[in-house]
Amino acid sequence: MARAAAARAVQLDPTSVEARHYLAAALAGLGEYDAADRAFHEALALAPDDLDLLLDAAELLVERFAHDREALAEAVELAGRGADLARRRRGRERKLAAEFALLEARAFLGLGRPRAALWRLDDAARTLSDDLDVALARGTALFELLRLDEAQEVFEEVLTRSPEEAYAWWYLGLIAERRAAFGTGGAVADATALFERARRLDPEGFPGPLTLSEGAFDAVVESALAALPEKVRRYLENVAVTVEPLPSDEDLAGDPPLSPTILGLFRGTPITERSVEDPWSHFPASIVLYQRNLERACRTREALVEEIEITLLHEVGHFLGLSEEEVAALGLE
Repeated sequence: MARAAAARAVQLDPTSVEARHYLAAALAGLGEYDAADRAFHEALALAPDDLDLLLDAAELLVERFAHDREALAEAVELAGRGADLARRRRGRERKLAAEFALLEARAFLGLGRPRAALWRLDDAARTLSDDLDVALARGTALFELLRLDEAQEVFEEVLTRSPEEAYAWWYLGLIAERRAAFGTGGAVADATALFERARRLDPEGFPGPLTLSEGAFDAVVESALAALPEKVRRYLENVAVTVEPLPSDEDLAGDPPLSPTILGLFRGTPITERSVEDPWSHFPASIVLYQRNLERACRTREALVEEIEITLLHEVGHFLGLSEEEVAALGLE
C-alpha cells in the first residue's frame, strides 16, 4: 500500500522531492533495493543538497550494497557531501553531521580502508560519544589494523553497556582465535566459547560453523580446481596452491593493510612485472587459501566449493597483474 501511494504521489507531481523520497523509502522497506537506489538517485537529481535524502541514500548503500565497491564509493561521496553541508548549518544538523561521518566510516571499512574509517569515527564520536554503532565500527577498524589490544578493549567496553551484542562477542572470538593461532596468548577453547556466545545471541547473523578436517578441506580444494576453466588451470600449473588456517601478520602487511578475514592471497611477482634483470622476480609463485576464513564465509559444502573457485580466480587475476579494482570489476570478489 505504501509503495502504491508513493508511486501515485510521484505520478501526480513528478517534481516533488518528498514524493520521490517516500517512494524510495517504501521500496527499501519492501526489500527492492535496486529500485530504491534508482528512486533515491531520481530524488537527489531534484534536490542534491537535501540532508535527509542524502542520509537515507547513503545508508541504503552501506546497509544493502556492502559488497559492492562502486556502491560503497558512492556512499563515501554522498556521506561526505552530507557531512560538509550539515557542518555549515546549525541545530540538529550537528548530530546529522556525526551520523554522516559514521556512515562514511562504515563505507570506508567496506572498502578496506580502516585508517580512513578511524579518521571519520573521530569526527562522529565528538557528538555521538555514547553511540554503540560508533564503538562497534571503531573496534572493527582496530581489528582490521591488527591493533588487537585496543580492539579488545573497545568490544569489552561495548559489552559492559550491551551484554547481548552478538557482534562484539564475535569479534572478541576473532581476536582470541588469532592470538591462539600465532601463540600470542589465549587458547582455541576461548575463541570457540566466544563464537558460540555470538551464535546463541544471533543465530541468523552468525550461523553454525562449517568445519572440515584438513583432508576434507583439501578434497574441496581439489574439486574447486577441477571445476576451473582449462585456460585458468594452465596458469596454475606453475603456481603452488596451499592451505593455511589464517593469514599471518606478514601476509597482511601493506598500505593499506589487508584484512585479517581475507580468503586467499597471491604470493610472488605478477607475470607482468617479471624482468630478466631481476632474478628474484622469477621465484616460484603461490596462492594460499585460508581455511578458517573460507569456512566462516560459507554455510554449505557446495557454497564452499564455489567460494574457493572465486578466490582462486581472484588470486589468478593478481598473478596476471590485475589490480584489486580490476579483479573486482570482473566480479571476482
